[in-house]
Amino acid sequence: MPYPSFARALFRPLRSAAPLLALLASPAWAQDDIDIDTISRLADIVRWGGVITSLFVVAGAWMLLRLLGRFVAAFGSEFSSRRLTLHKVSTIGQFVIYVATTLLVLLLSFRVDETTLAVIGGTVAVAVGFAMKDLVASFIAGVIVMLDRPFQVGDRVNFGGEYGDITAIGLRSVRMQTLDDNTVTIPNSKFLSDVTSSGNYGALDMQVVMDFHIAADQDIERAREIVNEAVLSSRYVFLAKPVVILVNQWVSDYLVGVRLRLKAYVLDTRFEKAFESDVNLRVLRAFQHEGILTPGQFRPAP
Repeated sequence: MPYPSFARALFRPLRSAAPLLALLASPAWAQDDIDIDTISRLADIVRWGGVITSLFVVAGAWMLLRLLGRFVAAFGSEFSSRRLTLHKVSTIGQFVIYVATTLLVLLLSFRVDETTLAVIGGTVAVAVGFAMKDLVASFIAGVIVMLDRPFQVGDRVNFGGEYGDITAIGLRSVRMQTLDDNTVTIPNSKFLSDVTSSGNYGALDMQVVMDFHIAADQDIERAREIVNEAVLSSRYVFLAKPVVILVNQWVSDYLVGVRLRLKAYVLDTRFEKAFESDVNLRVLRAFQHEGILTPGQFRPAP
């Protein structure tokens, strides 16, 4: 399970503050009556001894996150039934560590009093707010995602054309591992306005839908029995939940047939595609053996 670098996540606001640094160096800043004395007062806000202590705090938090990640990876593979629960605990733990460490670093590194607030007020506050507005929006959205829980770590989710497993919920973004083994990073703010579809929502099992088409003049009852036998004999099926096979007419521009729609549950989301392949192979092999034709297929001449 991939984990973001804590130091990169914590000090990302420094990159977002580039417009502030450019503003400090621009002639427009000088025109706002900001003199050398004000800049020196800004420098006095920093507790240089606290900055050094903060480095040790960040290093300790990074080590704690690494230990937490290794613990979840080890026990998640050992106890599959508790895998999603461990991921949830890990996500909450990471969130608490991020917030607590950020606040501790700020308190150790800066002197916050009335004078400080007066110095960083006005133009500086506006510049900082503008530079960090996207980061703050993502942070607030991350808190909402954690509280509202439209999905959880370990869920198989469809979002923005991407489909895969949620591997991490951070302060700024959510990471998804697609079925093609690509890691997709999605800003938290995207989830406030777009629709998210979760296939399992905290459960290990998940419903899988498969369609099978046969010609209209074939033995529908026998085809339905074949599909039912194929899914019940699969080692990936979750038998604690019902298996449903819906039968209806299927019509295209040139063909008419019958569609058998299978709705069954896979015992673990990790085996979704293996489950589909297993059932399809069994059904297609049985259809061929029984001589059941698909729409548009002709029986070979004797």
